[in-house]
Amino acid sequence: MTMPASLANAFLAYILLVAGLLAAVLIRFLPARAAGAGIALLIGWLIYNGILGYSGVVAGNVFGIPGIVALVAPIFVLTMVLLISPVGRHLALRVSLPLLIGLQTFRVGVELALHKLWAIGAVPHLLTLSGGNVEVLIGLSAPAIAWISIRGTNGRRVAVVWTVLGLVSIVNVSIRAVLTGPLHVLHTEVPNVAMGIFPYSFIPGFMAPLAVMLHILALRSASSSSSWSTAAAAA
Repeated sequence: MTMPASLANAFLAYILLVAGLLAAVLIRFLPARAAGAGIALLIGWLIYNGILGYSGVVAGNVFGIPGIVALVAPIFVLTMVLLISPVGRHLALRVSLPLLIGLQTFRVGVELALHKLWAIGAVPHLLTLSGGNVEVLIGLSAPAIAWISIRGTNGRRVAVVWTVLGLVSIVNVSIRAVLTGPLHVLHTEVPNVAMGIFPYSFIPGFMAPLAVMLHILALRSASSSSSWSTAAAAA
């Protein structure tokens, strides 16, 4: 399938914009050595994703296994590190909860790209808002939830509920993407081919994992904030 070059270039620019914003956050909130390590990991992540997508590995099979597995397997490991390790806790304490939530606004751009891809027949209707993918609503509501999260204990509770809903939304769209893409279990009006084509392979390889990681850090941040509040009240 031939993709419009203008759409591909715009999406690639958007990826670089999001990556640049992440790098700026790391530089602003982490010590120089930690920020440097984080930026190096981010660049390596993008290069790895780009090579797999551009070479066609994501769209095909490797030793009988869908190529997308090679794309997301390392990300699963990194996600678990953020979930249970001191590294995730350190990040959650360094970067404020409102910022971790507000960064989720980037999902709006991803959903706009998916809508364009649906319009040209590169993804099925199931991956759009009208098809049941509510990711754009999560992205649009992120700034408001970020503001609410600073309104004391109740604000943090709202942020936690929203974060859980955001994770459910990602699971929802990820299952839809996998079933209509690599596994070909759901036969839709058009096949989900875009996720295996560069640069749209960055959606499952970079954008979706980024949303999950931000949610995990937000939950750890909210938990830490709650613990500090309880300790302060007890004192």
